[in-house]
Amino acid sequence: MHHTGIMKTLCVLCVFVLCFVSEQCTCGNPAKLLQLTAQGFKEHVQSGKTALIYFGKYADSAIQTFIEQLETSAVALEDYGILVAMVNCSKENVAEYCTEEEVMRKAYLFRGADVLRSFEIDTIFDVNAIVSHMLFTVLFNEVRYIHTPAELVGVERVARGKTDIVMGHIPALGLPEHRALMEAAFVYGGKYQFVQTTGAPLLKHMGIADVSSVQARLWFLHCNSVSHASEPCPHTLMKKPLSTINIHTFLQLMEAPVLMEADVDPDDVDVIYNHLNVPVLFLFAQTETLHMDRSTAEALAWRLRGEIGLVLIHRDSPRVKTPVRYNAAYRLPHKEVKYFTLKNVEEVVNLIRGQLFQEEKEEEEEDDEDEDHWASTDVLDDEVAESVYRDRGVMLDMESVSELTADTFSTAVAQSDLTVVLFYFKWDAVSMAFLQSYVEVADALEGVSDITLASIDCGEWTCVCRDQNVSSFPSVLLFRLGEDTQSYRGMMGTESLYRFILLSHLSIPLSLSSSDEVLSFLEGDLYNRHSSFSPIRVLGLFTPEDPDVAIFEEAAKYLRGEMILGLFEHMEAERWAQEHAVMLPALLVSHGPGVQRKAHSLLLSTLQEMISHIRRVALDTFPELTVENLPWYLELRKPLLIMFVGGEESPETLQSLEEMKKAERTGQLDSSLPCWIHLGRTPAGRAVLETYLSYVPPLPALVLSQLSSGGEVYHFPTERPLLSENIIQWLQWIENNQEQAAGVIPDKAWRPPVPFYDFLAVMDEEAPGYAAQQRPKAKHVGKKEEDDKKKRGAGRETAFKPQRTPRHTEL
Repeated sequence: MHHTGIMKTLCVLCVFVLCFVSEQCTCGNPAKLLQLTAQGFKEHVQSGKTALIYFGKYADSAIQTFIEQLETSAVALEDYGILVAMVNCSKENVAEYCTEEEVMRKAYLFRGADVLRSFEIDTIFDVNAIVSHMLFTVLFNEVRYIHTPAELVGVERVARGKTDIVMGHIPALGLPEHRALMEAAFVYGGKYQFVQTTGAPLLKHMGIADVSSVQARLWFLHCNSVSHASEPCPHTLMKKPLSTINIHTFLQLMEAPVLMEADVDPDDVDVIYNHLNVPVLFLFAQTETLHMDRSTAEALAWRLRGEIGLVLIHRDSPRVKTPVRYNAAYRLPHKEVKYFTLKNVEEVVNLIRGQLFQEEKEEEEEDDEDEDHWASTDVLDDEVAESVYRDRGVMLDMESVSELTADTFSTAVAQSDLTVVLFYFKWDAVSMAFLQSYVEVADALEGVSDITLASIDCGEWTCVCRDQNVSSFPSVLLFRLGEDTQSYRGMMGTESLYRFILLSHLSIPLSLSSSDEVLSFLEGDLYNRHSSFSPIRVLGLFTPEDPDVAIFEEAAKYLRGEMILGLFEHMEAERWAQEHAVMLPALLVSHGPGVQRKAHSLLLSTLQEMISHIRRVALDTFPELTVENLPWYLELRKPLLIMFVGGEESPETLQSLEEMKKAERTGQLDSSLPCWIHLGRTPAGRAVLETYLSYVPPLPALVLSQLSSGGEVYHFPTERPLLSENIIQWLQWIENNQEQAAGVIPDKAWRPPVPFYDFLAVMDEEAPGYAAQQRPKAKHVGKKEEDDKKKRGAGRETAFKPQRTPRHTEL
């Protein structure tokens, strides 16, 4: 994006400042969400224009909410030359984008025929997130994204004597503060070098002691006036919240003189500070002490820069009538001038900042009257809680999910071949966030026969949850007629649960009766429509009447939903075993057509050993780690030898991965688990890499993480070529203690910032007479008493302590 001419900058600046003040733009015809046909999409591609396009098939409640936000963003993005459009894939067919996925979850930013970037719709959840992400992508070459103090020093080195720097720290991308920063970068990008960061190391570098704070911040680095290469750039912190109008005011204040002088009374002073609505401090000076007074005023102005404007009044002017007993004054925005006598500099600093704090407090109290704020104990401890708070006004369409009670539970789970039940608490943020995904899965499965999705609130029906041994929330259990209950152990997301339920609906293990069926099974022809959910096929080879067959069948039932398993109990199994050089009983593992199969002998006797063995043999030898499959590889308890690669399939990336495979094939990496993370497909990998090394090095980057033995992290030297022989030699140096660790992973668990409560125990303690007697044990009650308790939402014979089950791990 190139900014040409002052007039364009002023026009765009006026547009977004006026829109902010009035909260809506009514000039001209507002942009609409453009509905594109397949032909219209082709014409757009040929036009070369920039456009955000969403390809969708249908609109459930969640998708409809997104489309509404998309339509709102069309008005905002029009000012930046970005078109917003949608293609209805139910009516139109655009190759590569109108796929056969049942839930459309991506939008694409095009520049002509080129896709600048794709976005998960969960990432661009509202108009602020949409605008900020689009501008950040468009301004990619103008806004520097940095992580470490060293990277900031490099930016300062280039900017010294040339331009000033505006640096924003954003806790998370897509927030209103991120949008405000990107809009400012669009307007002022030709004048300042904009820098964005999300990491903690730079907060410490800029003097912020509490790096755990989630507050967004912005600094102005005065590099233009610095001439010496070794001289650091002075910086000014913006004290107000990051908003469009506050950033505009702050930058105008940075352009204004640090100190102005006047020869009239403060009431008559008209300076730029008045028009920027910032407090103004007036200091009086006399001719005899003018040099000293000016030096004091300049030092104070730099100290309070960005907070106030400072004016030095020449008392000797005949137009100054202020009584001599006053030597200072201040004026808050839209208020009268107040005069006082200054004794020392610290006194005026405390006075001004105290007045500013009081003004901000009054504004917050006014906002509290209009907004529904959470109580102080309701801490937004993570992104899940934040999303629940953000979507608190969205009403979920629960028609596809049956809400169960103690009276209906037993009947409901006996009516379908497969009944899926969500156990949750309405006051738990994770439960409420997952409930939205659960409803999406129920909508997607509505046309599948013999599958019913239901839910039960354990805050109301604790007796049911206790009877099902549910003690962590949210939890999903699968009920089948005549079989044991199965627990869902995967990610708390739409796609993972949807895939698990469909695979669980299969009759597993699939009994095969001939070699032709075995070949068809391994090639993916059987259960072909489920190949996209699980390309992994595990086949058990057994001789007829082998006693281990029963154990394999039980293991297959336990693993139902994770992979597709087959059973070949036949005389021809011996031939398959000989072809793959193994002894019966054995396992054959296929990762899809064209991929070499793996064979493993079975020397096991217990069910748990069988389950663990099947999981191990199904793992890849050089896997791509994702958030979903990481726990299975961590169970191997091996050091992780991770190759971090960028989002593009560059020749350098492909060569590095090939060298890793080459090193793995030598057998000299057996003591660790060679693997790789694609930061384009798994963005969380960037945070992992930054946690390991405190910065993000140039990619590809090779790291050895010794999770299970001390937590040391080693970084392959960036100056050495990533060749197989160099990788092997480097690992030998680490084994011989000849390499120094680049970091250590903290040995601590992730916990919520506030404890969970035993609500029933609290209720007991508040009951009269609790201190004089212990709580009675549960007694058997009659049917009438039990019915009365159910009507009151009871059935709560025991105290229930919910605990959050970790769905992630520290990598």
